[in-house]
Amino acid sequence: MIRLCVFDFDSTLMDGETIDILAAAYGVGDEVKDITHKAMSLGIDFFESLTRRVSLLKGMPYEKVLEIGKNLPLMNGSFELIEFLKSKNILNVVFSGGFHEGIDPAMKKLGFDLGFANYLHQKEGKLTGLVGGEMMFSNSKGLMLQRLKKFLNLKDEEVMCVGDGANDIAMFEQSGLKIAFCAKEILKAKADICIDTKDLKELMKVIK
Repeated sequence: MIRLCVFDFDSTLMDGETIDILAAAYGVGDEVKDITHKAMSLGIDFFESLTRRVSLLKGMPYEKVLEIGKNLPLMNGSFELIEFLKSKNILNVVFSGGFHEGIDPAMKKLGFDLGFANYLHQKEGKLTGLVGGEMMFSNSKGLMLQRLKKFLNLKDEEVMCVGDGANDIAMFEQSGLKIAFCAKEILKAKADICIDTKDLKELMKVIK
C-alpha cells in the first residue's frame, strides 16, 4: 500500500518548465530552452545547467518572477489526483529542481503536504543570477527521499514517485512504484509504468 507520493513539478504537476516561462518573459527564452533540453536528456550536469540558466535571468524584476509564479498552468487532472490521494491518506510531497517562487503558490492551490525546491536570489528587487536551495544537484531528490523515508519510517514499497526527466532518476531509485509521466526516454527506461496521456487522472488507475 502506498503511503507517500513524491511528485516532480515542472512538466509533471505544472504544464511547462518554470525557468523557460521566466526566460521567455525576460527575452532569453531560446538560450535557456536549449540548456533545459540538454539537462533533461542528461546531456549536461544538472547543477551546471541550473546555474547557467539562472545566470541568464540576472536583472529580472523579482516582482515579475512572483507574478509569473502565481499563474503557472497546472497540469490537467492535478486537482482531481491530489484529492484522490488525500482520500486514501497518502502524503503528497513535491521535489522540484525549479523554484519555491513557482511551487509554493501551486502547493497552496493543490493542498500539498510538503515541498522542496530552490530559491532565486534577489537583491534590491532584481534577480542576481544566483540560485540556492534543497534541489541543486542531480542526486538531490534521491537524498531527500532517503531522509523522508527514514523520518516517516517507510519502506520502499510504500513510496511512489512521478516525474518526467533525468533528474528524477535519483528519486526513482529510492521508490517502490516509479511512474514516468509524459517523460523523456532516459526516465522511461527506469520506470515501472509509463503514462503518455497528458492527464494526471490516469495515475488514479494504477494507485492502490
